[in-house]
Amino acid sequence: MASKIFYVSRIKLLALSLLLLALTPVISKAASILIPMDDEQKDHLKSYGIAFWTLKNGEEVDWLLNYRGGSFMMKYDPKIEEECKVRGVSYQVLADAKVNEILTEVSDPSVNMDVVKLEKAPKMAVYSPKNKLPWDDAVTLVLKYAEIPYDVVYDEEVIRGDLPKYDWLHLHHEDFTGQYSKFYGAFRFAQWYTDDVKGQEELAHKLGFKKVSKMKLAVARNIRDFCAGGGFLFAMCSGTDTFDIALAAANTDICESMFDGDSADPDAQSKLDFTQTFAFQNFTLDMNPISHQFSNIDVTSTRQVDRTRDFFTLFDFSAKWDVVPSMLTQDHDKVIKGFMGLTTAFNKNKLKPGVTIMGEMKTANEARYIHGEYGKGQWTFYGGHDPEDYQHAVGDPPTDLKLHPNSPGYRLILNNVLFPAAKKKKQKT
Repeated sequence: MASKIFYVSRIKLLALSLLLLALTPVISKAASILIPMDDEQKDHLKSYGIAFWTLKNGEEVDWLLNYRGGSFMMKYDPKIEEECKVRGVSYQVLADAKVNEILTEVSDPSVNMDVVKLEKAPKMAVYSPKNKLPWDDAVTLVLKYAEIPYDVVYDEEVIRGDLPKYDWLHLHHEDFTGQYSKFYGAFRFAQWYTDDVKGQEELAHKLGFKKVSKMKLAVARNIRDFCAGGGFLFAMCSGTDTFDIALAAANTDICESMFDGDSADPDAQSKLDFTQTFAFQNFTLDMNPISHQFSNIDVTSTRQVDRTRDFFTLFDFSAKWDVVPSMLTQDHDKVIKGFMGLTTAFNKNKLKPGVTIMGEMKTANEARYIHGEYGKGQWTFYGGHDPEDYQHAVGDPPTDLKLHPNSPGYRLILNNVLFPAAKKKKQKT
């Protein structure tokens, strides 16, 4: 009798096991997780955070260039799936057969797609003042929203030699010429402006410089050396042109007395050395201290573009041949809304010959998004202040990215964040 009961129990157990096996989700056979980056993605910006989080946890990520908007694919892990759910990121669980089908499609020589393997999360740094100023930084906003960790460094850390600790450095709303963003004309009586001038001067003296402009030049040179040694530099707004202007003006004085206590060199223009710059050449300085312009690199004051028609187009690179610019231009839209800044867009006539234009408005002769190499490193300059705030004014509240989770303009920033994680492929054209 006992053996019969045992036999029946075994039958029931076997039946239960078969039932559970039949009900087991396909996940047990899944090979990968796909994070689509086309219009089916609920939160494009947080998707980059998932990719970074995966790298941070020691796993690799395949970046599928031009496949569904530049999708990400990684080996299946329930922790990754849970993280996608928590962050509200759209994903798909794929079996081996589907993964192989995608990889076959992407590797087909006749299609403009490729796979780039992301191997290690880059160490991130943002160059930003420690004091509170009445504007925000699009890059720090999107890094926080995407939950990508970074360190803040400023002049003291750069002069001290901390940059080699990092793989990636961001410069945003900054003036490397020592003219305090040329806000003198509009804000010289504002408390935040006078506090900023005082703080910058005190820091310069602490670090052994007689002038803020000399301190900023030393900072710019250290950043240049960081890039030359293999670092990745990403700059926006005035962090782009003032960086090059400072390097070009290293052997002269372009600051008037209200900025550094003595007059500018009247021959400063003729003493500019364009061999020292990353992106720009043959530009003319704007020496008027009341003007908001630094030079004719930026086209903010001369552009005749109506807001309703302010768009720029991303160039369509070959994913298999021009891998670097292809990574940097991955997006679900190829036409991006324009946005202004202290530096809005770059005069194409002032670009050096080797600069790669990745986004432009041809009708206005403007470059908005450019890239190049310097030494062993690479740099990207992106014009404008905030991709989702057309004309961000001093004192305006920061953009709430919860309202813009699918921003094509912000995606360009995050392409640069993941770019240093890529296994290097030599650019062929």
